Amino acid sequence: MTKTRSYKDHLSKQLQDHREAAEYLNAALHEKDQRSFLLALKDLAEAQGGMTQLAKHSNLNRENLYRTLSLKGNPRFFSLLAVLDASGMEISIRQKTKRRSNKKY
Repeated sequence: MTKTRSYKDHLSKQLQDHREAAEYLNAALHEKDQRSFLLALKDLAEAQGGMTQLAKHSNLNRENLYRTLSLKGNPRFFSLLAVLDASGMEISIRQKTKRRSNKKY
C-alpha cells in the first residue's frame, strides 16, 4: 500500500521555502481573484507558524488577521504590506510586457 501525504502538509512544507512561497503568492495574484490571493496568504501564514506568530511579527491583531485573510476579507493596503513583510515578502511593481493601449495617464 502506498503511503500518501495530505495536501496541506505538503503545501505547508513547500511554503516554508521563501522562493516557493513567493511563486505561490504570485500565482494566486495572477488569478485576478482576491479570494485566491487571500487564501494563499492564509496558507503562507499557517505554514510559517500560524496567525499568532503572524500577529506578533506584523504588529496586527490576531482576530483581525483571521477576518482579513478570510474569503470575505478586504485587507487594507498597509495591513497587506505588514503581513507580507512579516512573512519575508514584499510587493514590487513592474511594467507590463504588453500594453493594452497607448493611453497615458
